[in-house]
Amino acid sequence: MLADFALPDFVLADFLRWPEWVHLSVPQFKPARTGDRVANHPELELEQAYIDHAYACLERARAVAEAMREGVVDGQGGTFQNRYERDVVWERVGVRLHQLELGERSLIFGRVDTEPTGEDPEGESFHIGRIAVSDDESNAVVVDWRAPLAETFYRATGLDPMGLRRRRHFASRGQTLLGIDDELFGSATQALDQGQVQGHGALIAALEESRSGKLSDIVGTIQTEQDRIIRSPLQGVLVVQGGPGTGKTVVALHRAAYLLYSQRFPLEGQGVLVLGPNRVFLSYIEQVLPSLGEAGIQIAVLADLVPAIRSSGHDPTEVGKVKGDSRMINVIRRAVRDRQHPLRESLRVPYGLQFLVLTPEDSAEIIDQARRRARTHNAGRRHVEQLLFERLAATARSDETLEAIRERIRREPLVIEALERMWPVLTPAELLNDLFGSRGLLRSAGSGRLKESEWPLLSRERSPRPNEVIFTADDVPLLDEALELLGPRPKHLEADAVRTFGHIVVDEAQDLSPMELRMLDRRSLNGSMTIVGDIAQATGAWPHQNWESVLEYLPDRRPPRRADLTIGYRVPGPIMDLASKMLVLAAPGIQPPTSIRHTGEPPLILGVEQSELEAEIVERVRYELKTIGSGNIGVIVPESMADQVDSALTRAGIDYGRATRQGLEKQVTVVPVNLVKGLELDSVLVIEPKRMLDEQIRGAQSLYVALTRSTKRLTVIYTGQLPSVLLEPASHGSGIEPDYMPEQSANHQDSFRGE
Repeated sequence: MLADFALPDFVLADFLRWPEWVHLSVPQFKPARTGDRVANHPELELEQAYIDHAYACLERARAVAEAMREGVVDGQGGTFQNRYERDVVWERVGVRLHQLELGERSLIFGRVDTEPTGEDPEGESFHIGRIAVSDDESNAVVVDWRAPLAETFYRATGLDPMGLRRRRHFASRGQTLLGIDDELFGSATQALDQGQVQGHGALIAALEESRSGKLSDIVGTIQTEQDRIIRSPLQGVLVVQGGPGTGKTVVALHRAAYLLYSQRFPLEGQGVLVLGPNRVFLSYIEQVLPSLGEAGIQIAVLADLVPAIRSSGHDPTEVGKVKGDSRMINVIRRAVRDRQHPLRESLRVPYGLQFLVLTPEDSAEIIDQARRRARTHNAGRRHVEQLLFERLAATARSDETLEAIRERIRREPLVIEALERMWPVLTPAELLNDLFGSRGLLRSAGSGRLKESEWPLLSRERSPRPNEVIFTADDVPLLDEALELLGPRPKHLEADAVRTFGHIVVDEAQDLSPMELRMLDRRSLNGSMTIVGDIAQATGAWPHQNWESVLEYLPDRRPPRRADLTIGYRVPGPIMDLASKMLVLAAPGIQPPTSIRHTGEPPLILGVEQSELEAEIVERVRYELKTIGSGNIGVIVPESMADQVDSALTRAGIDYGRATRQGLEKQVTVVPVNLVKGLELDSVLVIEPKRMLDEQIRGAQSLYVALTRSTKRLTVIYTGQLPSVLLEPASHGSGIEPDYMPEQSANHQDSFRGE
C-alpha cells in the first residue's frame, strides 16, 4: 500500500482522461464452445461469448478502480499537492465505480455491422452498450451509446442505412443473452421502410414489459426522431413538443446524460439541472440517470432552487393565477422599495453631554444615495450605515475620528432602531410575510399594478416567525424574485447565492407561469435549455396555448429550435382513439401521436349507480390484479374523491398506496388527477371523468392526461352522465358502446373484457 500517496504526472493525466482512464488486462476474446444454451439464432453462442468477454473487461476495470481507491485510503501525509491529487483521484474513482455498477441492467444491447468498403472489404462490427469498455490493448469492446460511432445504431433506416448492412438488437437479462433480433439493410423489404420505427421486435418487447412504478431508461430502443433530439446541439433553447407516450420525459433525461458525456467540459463544472413538476414525478424518474452512468446531474422541483425555504401544496387557482402573473415583478420591486424610507422625525443620539442629530431630510438623502450605489437591497444596508454615521458624526462637537464615534454609538438602541426603520436587512421570507400580512403594504405595492379586487387574494395572516413559514409552491417564484432584488445578507453570501447551470432540462414546461419561467431564465448560465412538454396537457393555473408564450420569458440569446415527437409508444391504439377525442376540447390545433401499437385491449366504459360506485371500484381493482400479473394499477380519481376511494379500498382489505414523494411503491396506487401527469401504468381505472371535467380548472386537459396513462388496459367508471365527447364513435373502433347507460349496470359483467 502507499505510505505517501502521490501520483506521477503522467499517471494522473491518464487517469483524469474521461471516461476511459484505465487500460484493462484481460484474456483476449475467444468464441465459446457450444454448450447447453438454447440457440434460436445461429450466432447466439458467439454473441454470448462476446458478452462474457465484455463483462470480464468490466470486472477488471472495477477491480483496478477498487485497488486505486484502497491506495487513496491508505495513503497518508505528503505535500499539499499530494493531498490535492488524492482528493481528485478519490472523487474520480467514486464516479467511475458508480458508472461501472450496472446492477441487473445489461451491459450490451446491440451491434452494428458496416458495409464492406475498398479499405475494409469485410466491414466492421461494433457492439453498443451502456458504457465504453476496452481491452488491455485499448481496443473498443463496447461502444458507449452516446459516442458518435453509436449514432448509426439509432439513426439508420431502410431509406438511409448510413453505411450499415445489419443492425442487431439483443434481448438480455443481466449477462445472459436471451435472444437476437436482426435488421438487414439493402433488401427490397427494407427499402420500403419509411424509417419511423427501428428494432420493432425489441421495441415492442420492451413496451410490453410490466411497469415497476419507476421510469426506466430506453437506451436500447431509442428511435430515430428521439435520437435526433437527444444529440441536438447544446447551444440555445430547444423546445420539444410531444404527445402522451411519445417518450418526451425519458428523451429529455437521455439528452441530459448525452450532453454531459459529449460536453464534459464545461458542463461538469457548470452543472446540469433537471426540473420536474412535483416530487412524485422526481421519485418516478430518479433511477433513469444513474442507470445511464450519470449521478452528477441535479434533479429538483422549483422550490429546491430557493435556499432556506419550505413549501407545500398550491394556492387556489385564482390565487395562483395572480401570483404567477408577470405583473408581480413590479409588485415585489415596489414591496422592496417600500422598506427603504426616510425617518419621519429627527434621530437624536446621546453622545456625552450632547446629542448627535439626523434630520428627516438627511435620512431622505441617505436613502437616495444608497439606492443609486447598491445593486441589491441588502448590499445597500452597508451604504446606509456608513452615510448615517457620517451625518451623525458631522453634528458632533468633538475632535474624535469618525471611526471612534461610530464605535461608541453603533450599538446604541436608537441607532439600531433607526437603521431597521430606514433600511432593514431582509430575507425573502420576511419580505413576503410582511407584504401579504399587511393591508397597507399590499395596497402600496399593488396599487397601479394589480386590480384592487386582486389584493385580497394575496392577503394572509402575518407570522411572528417568518423564516419558519411554510409557503405554497405558487409563492416560490415570488420568493425567488425577492431574493434577486434583496441579494444575499451580509455574512450569508454563500448560503443566499443563486446557483446557475450550464444546461437546464425542464419537463412539463407548458404549465409554468411567467414568474416560474423567470426563475429558470435567472439560473441559466448561457441560455442553454431543453424545454419539454405537451400544450394539450397544460393543466396548471397558467396553461399556455402555444410555445411562443413560454419562450417569451426564457433566454433569447439564440433563436429557439423546435422538435416534435410524433410517434406514440406507450398508449395502445384503441386507448389513444378514446383519449384523442378529448383533444377537440383540450387543444383543437394539436394532432394526437401515431401509436405504433395498433392493436390491444379496447377501453372499457362502465356506468353504475352512485350507490354501487365504491363496490364497482373494488371489484375492478381485484379483477385487474388477477389480469395484469405483476404490472401496476393506477386508480385515477378527482382530487375530491381521493379519501373516499382510499376508504373503500381499505375496507376491502386491498393493499394499495397513495402517490407520494416516495413514488408508486405499491402495485395498486390511488392517484389524484392533478398528480398523474408524466406517469405510466399498466392498467388504469379513471373514476368519474365528468367530475374531473367540472372540478379541474382545465378539466378537458386533465381528463386527456388521465386517459393516456395506460400501457395496456383502461377502464372508465362513471355515475350519472359520461362526458358527451367520449360518446362519439371512435375513429379506429375502441369497443365502446355509446348507448351504455347506468341502468344497464346490473348486467355490466357482459361488457367486461375477456370475461
